[in-house]
Amino acid sequence: MTVGTAAKPGHLDVLGRVTLALLVFDGFLCAVLSVLFLPAYLGATPFPISILAAAVANLALVIAARSTTGRVGTGVLPLAGWGFGFLLCMFGGPGGDVLLLASVWTLLLLFGSLVPAAVYLWKVSAKAAFGPVSPSVGEGTR
Repeated sequence: MTVGTAAKPGHLDVLGRVTLALLVFDGFLCAVLSVLFLPAYLGATPFPISILAAAVANLALVIAARSTTGRVGTGVLPLAGWGFGFLLCMFGGPGGDVLLLASVWTLLLLFGSLVPAAVYLWKVSAKAAFGPVSPSVGEGTR
């Protein structure tokens, strides 16, 4: 049973909508914080721990959004919030300040944060579309 679903399948009650909105906002905050902590150093060595933290947080947000609604498609909404926050950080601020520089760390943050959650959604949608895989006739009976 899913938490935020109403009596009709596909419709959310008020608690489900508020939860989903908070998950999208959390995705936005995750993007901003991961960009701010991207240039972290451990001594003199770059230590971009925010890439791993953003990957784990995005995966958790996608799983929470999917379990709240019971639909695979709404799991993308926290990733959309993350993408909006990432794009917002790419724009220059007042005085020409830029948070994201043209470096390999920015590219790793983009792909490292989105790929685990996208793979999870792809596997769940494939499982929902094709159903569980059953063994063929001659397998599994020995």
